[in-house]
Amino acid sequence: MQSFNQFVSTLAGYVWWPILFLIIGGGVFFLIYSRFIQYRYFLHALNVLRGKYDDPNAPGQISSYKALSTALASTVGMGNLAGVAAAIAIGGPGALFWMWITSWVGMSTNFFSSTLASMFRGKDSEGQLQGGPMYVIREALGKGWQPLAALFCICCMVGALPIFQANQLTQALVDIGLKPNGFDEKFIQLGSVSISLTKFIIGLVICVICTIVIIGGIKRIGAWAGSLVPLMIVLHFVSVVYILIVYADQVPYYFGLIFTDAFSPEHFRGDPFLGGVTGGIIMLGVRRATFSNEAGIGTAPMAMSAAKSNEPVREGLVSMLSPVIDTIISCSLTAFAILVTGVWKNEGASGITLTSLAYKAALPFAGDYILLLCTFIFAISALFSYSYYGRKALAYLVGVDRSKWYDYFYLLAIMMGALVSMNFVLDVIDIAFALMAIPTMLSTFALAPKVMTEAKAYFARMRN
Repeated sequence: MQSFNQFVSTLAGYVWWPILFLIIGGGVFFLIYSRFIQYRYFLHALNVLRGKYDDPNAPGQISSYKALSTALASTVGMGNLAGVAAAIAIGGPGALFWMWITSWVGMSTNFFSSTLASMFRGKDSEGQLQGGPMYVIREALGKGWQPLAALFCICCMVGALPIFQANQLTQALVDIGLKPNGFDEKFIQLGSVSISLTKFIIGLVICVICTIVIIGGIKRIGAWAGSLVPLMIVLHFVSVVYILIVYADQVPYYFGLIFTDAFSPEHFRGDPFLGGVTGGIIMLGVRRATFSNEAGIGTAPMAMSAAKSNEPVREGLVSMLSPVIDTIISCSLTAFAILVTGVWKNEGASGITLTSLAYKAALPFAGDYILLLCTFIFAISALFSYSYYGRKALAYLVGVDRSKWYDYFYLLAIMMGALVSMNFVLDVIDIAFALMAIPTMLSTFALAPKVMTEAKAYFARMRN
């Protein structure tokens, strides 16, 4: 088993070599090609988000706010509490700088890819309007590109599996909720394999909770996401701001260290990339930021395409806000909490366990329980949203009536995720996300001129 885990880890590293250049290079290209047009209309994007331009009669299924909430429910999830902790544990403070860079260029990628997803929506087997990279490829690029659409869907069904969220939520419930209160983890032996009975039971309970929402489809998912996302962002923000106030004297030092350590990484513990540790920390930052905000992967366009809209550019602008909220704000808060408390120096601690040490250091009486509540809300909201992506991908391949089987596989994967190791889970998701980026980015490159034509026409109408 150990050798297989190592093989998956090595494979993830090789797969991400070209994808790093595709995502960062592509984001920079879109940034320059658009002449920063989406950033100039940042306030307009906020107005769209708050419903100023909502049209209930427009084609689609949910509002722009609920569409972004669905996208954020998957991105502002365990990657923000555990993924960034894993990046800091391996890469040190400098890893956050490269997460920031990835997010800034990812804003432009999201603008282009989500605008396209709304421009080129297609009908599924039941005649409902749907969107996402696979529909963009089918509707705008033709049959010659269909293998890329199939690749995206297959990898999406793997990448959307809830194994990371289930894994870290289960770990948090065991480490924070059970062990400190005298409940020891119970194990059963199946041959030579030891399985945690405690985690199995937790996984089963999570599975039941998710079943109630997931079976209801995108409208119920959107409603729950719209309620949970503001709560989880506010709860996370308030708790970390308190930690930063307690350790205010450490904030300036670590803010500077993030920049210096990004180019001279003295705390990097990972594998070098392109012959050096600087390349290694860049790779780490890009992978963890992409895992967290998913810019360039193609999931956000799938959510935004469900919005009721006659103006595709508006959905692109709203989608552009996702990397800001997810990485620039939420991931940075977690990272600073870990850095200023000094717990990032503890070797052997990673993921949600490392984040819990930060909360415990700053809030010795209630920190664990506040983090546990954050973890539960973050993980549950992500578990709701990811199921929509995987089922939508399967529906594209085999039809809506057969796509229901993905829900059962998805719920079973929650049980599997509760039992396996975090590093293995991260590597599997990383590989799937990397392969999803290929059709998403290539189709966006090919159709970028159409986005600019649509954007110029839209902003001209707004000015008039």
